[in-house]
Amino acid sequence: MKHKSMLYFSFILLAGLISLWGCPKKTEVTAAPEAQKETVAAPAAPSTEAKTAETKTETKAEKTTGGTNERAGMTSEGLKPIYFDFDKSFIRQDAKPIMKVNAEWLKANPKAHVKIEGNCDERGSVEYNQALGQRRAASAKKYLTTLGISSHRISLISYGKEKPICSEHDETCWQKNRRDDLVVETH
Repeated sequence: MKHKSMLYFSFILLAGLISLWGCPKKTEVTAAPEAQKETVAAPAAPSTEAKTAETKTETKAEKTTGGTNERAGMTSEGLKPIYFDFDKSFIRQDAKPIMKVNAEWLKANPKAHVKIEGNCDERGSVEYNQALGQRRAASAKKYLTTLGISSHRISLISYGKEKPICSEHDETCWQKNRRDDLVVETH
C-alpha cells in the first residue's frame, strides 16, 4: 500500500513538472536601457518623404486623439507617441507612418537611446494593464527594429494605467491614454 501511494505521488509530481516546463516564459520588464552600445556613421538628415509623412500623421494623430494633445504632441526630442485600440497591442495602420518618422529621427541621431513607455486606459486591473502596456511597448520595439533601429538602443517599461494624460471617463479620453510614449534617455 505504501509503495502504491509513493508511485501515485511520483506520477502526480512528474505530471506537474512536465506541465510547468511547457508554460510560456515571462517577458522581463526593464526600466534601464541595455548596456551595449553601437557605433554608427554620421547622422543623415531626415528625408523629404519622412517630413511629409510626419505632417500627414500629425493630422491623423490629432483626429484620433480628439485634436488635443495635452502632453502627447512630442514626447521627447521630436519622437511622437503612437496610440492603440482597446485591449490591443498591435501597431495600427495610422501609427505606422509615425513609427517611420520616429525611426528616421533615431537614424539621424545614432547615439540616442529611447525608452518606450507602454500605457493603458483606466479600465482593467493593475496587473492586466501592466502586462498590456508591456506588450504594447514590445510591439513598438519590434516594429522599430524592423525599420532598422538596433534593439540595443531601445528599452521598455510599462506604466499600465498609472500615467494617464487625460482623466475624463469617456472613449475620447481613454484613447489618449492607450499609447506608447518614446522618450530619449540620457546617459
